[in-house]
Amino acid sequence: MITDNEKTATALEARQLLRSHRYGALCTLSKKFNGHPFGSITPYLVDHDGSLLILISTLAEHTRNIQHDPRVSLITHNQENAHIQTQGRVTVLGSAAVVSNREDAGKRYLRYFPEAQTYFAMHDFSFYRIVPQNIRYIGGFGNIHWVKAENYSVANYPLISQELDLLAELNSQHEDAIRRHTAQDEFKAELIGIDCDGFDIRYGERTLRIQSAVPILDAQLARQQINIP
Repeated sequence: MITDNEKTATALEARQLLRSHRYGALCTLSKKFNGHPFGSITPYLVDHDGSLLILISTLAEHTRNIQHDPRVSLITHNQENAHIQTQGRVTVLGSAAVVSNREDAGKRYLRYFPEAQTYFAMHDFSFYRIVPQNIRYIGGFGNIHWVKAENYSVANYPLISQELDLLAELNSQHEDAIRRHTAQDEFKAELIGIDCDGFDIRYGERTLRIQSAVPILDAQLARQQINIP
């Protein structure tokens, strides 16, 4: 029997793996070919609550499929591990729906994908949110689980509304402390996002994900985990 603590820990591992990567294979149900699975590579961002944000064009085949049938899945994997059968991977099964507040979604998404600014400026691109219903998590050999959405999803917490102001403060006043996490001196280091599971730093053309050992629920805890004096 799996305990509630074990379920929570497994869900956290799955969410952390999703947050560590930036693209995956999106599978939709083809409108044109009578529900046949259709796969495409899609950048995604894990939002604060664990849902996935994608920015897609009205003209794209997968968008037409979602508008016909919102059921989707997205899989990502440890993209730095050459042993494909033993590496960590996670598949999200969920439902996709268009995001009504495009500007708010864009603020966070474009920090992670600044190259998408051109697409965001086009009127035929929209954000869709994939709300997880079940998650298949494979952490390695013998570490295979189905994770329920109730264990995976994150309830509202103060940092969500504090994140934007906190990023502005820390990036303007504490770049040296942020850069220390990268072990690099030649590039500017910038915090681009903080969530309950960790934070992300861009330096040069790379993004570094730092997982937190404890939940980061508010601005004060964020400062502690980033080692702000």
